[in-house]
Amino acid sequence: MANREAPVHRWVPWIAGFSRQFVQDALARHLPGPAPGVVLDPFAGVGTTLIEADIAGHTAVGFEINPYAVFVARAKLGAHRLESARLRASIRDFVAFMEESERTGRAPKASPPAAFRTRAPFYSPAVERKVLSAFDFMATLDAPIAALFRLAFAATMVNYSNYSYEPSLGRKASVGRPEVEDDDVADVIAAKLSQMADDAGWYRDTRANPERDDGRVFEQSFFDGYAKLAEGSVDLLVTSPPYLNNYHYNRNTRPHLYWLGFCTAPRDLKRLETLNVGTYWQNARDEECIDLDPSIDEAIREAIEAVRARNPDKGIYGGNGWANYAARYFNDCARFLDGAAWCLRPGATALVVIGNSILQGVPIPTDRFLAAIAASRGFQVANIHVPRKARVGSSIVQSSVRAGKANGGALYESVVELRWL
Repeated sequence: MANREAPVHRWVPWIAGFSRQFVQDALARHLPGPAPGVVLDPFAGVGTTLIEADIAGHTAVGFEINPYAVFVARAKLGAHRLESARLRASIRDFVAFMEESERTGRAPKASPPAAFRTRAPFYSPAVERKVLSAFDFMATLDAPIAALFRLAFAATMVNYSNYSYEPSLGRKASVGRPEVEDDDVADVIAAKLSQMADDAGWYRDTRANPERDDGRVFEQSFFDGYAKLAEGSVDLLVTSPPYLNNYHYNRNTRPHLYWLGFCTAPRDLKRLETLNVGTYWQNARDEECIDLDPSIDEAIREAIEAVRARNPDKGIYGGNGWANYAARYFNDCARFLDGAAWCLRPGATALVVIGNSILQGVPIPTDRFLAAIAASRGFQVANIHVPRKARVGSSIVQSSVRAGKANGGALYESVVELRWL
């Protein structure tokens, strides 16, 4: 993805999201100017929409439940205030500190997060010692510079671990990759920090209307927080909610959440899971039957009941649990659209990037179902674009989609274009 090479966007890898070019095109098409607008992303992730809106001179507002993602998005939005010369001086001090620690064999004072558990050691002993020494150095810094070091560590921490994304977080050994016995942690972190220092100047030079306030990111579910925005105040909504694929967005940032102190116990991660759009199959599978919102279209009901009827002999692994999961998901789609209707001004556009699904072999056209729910809320469905006619969905269960087909269906990705009337 182009984001991996783009200034500021490249600071942190993110498993989900859309390209900066998509957002740029959306801004050019729907907010051509000259007056700036208000751009909203209700599921902001690490801030692709917000950064591009901010660069273009618009007011950027986002909601995000994952505190690590919020930390990243806020750091990016503040990149124009980063003091590059001061950061470079701290990088030099850091490299010298780490070299001296290695030379003298100094035992680190920091300790790994007590509640963070993995099936195999996340770091080898040699790597963990260097990581903890890096945390010792961060403890000597003032808050703004320390935050940048924490971000650089978080952006690189999986690289020198015994885990990787395939696409979910798992052991390197499980996919035939060697474990990391040792690595130059200091050099990797320093290289990321140098990249951030370079990008800060670019951001300052590129950012339109530089005297205005930074974009805002609320660490809160959009469902609970949208009324913080004035009714009818948003000119463009660009977002990609979690897909109906049971992908654990929060669980896959578990190392970052624990090592940065955003989670200190499993209950903290559980709270994030309960806030996620549509919860997870594991949280819904034991319930007898989750009812759909009464306003939801009959076609959606029929598809969910078709899922519910599949494989009853398999208990929680059969259709009923997956039907409950889908019902929660579409109920939350309705909640999302209720919030969007509150925020958008009349005539404003919402662009929702969403992927379809296949549950228990039953095709679920999530884009068309979302559009139907939107129409019931008073939106005009302007178009459904399909920019990706094929995508991989490794967390879909009980389908042959991995082989490229499932009952004649395939996984694709759409942009649902809505107009608020």
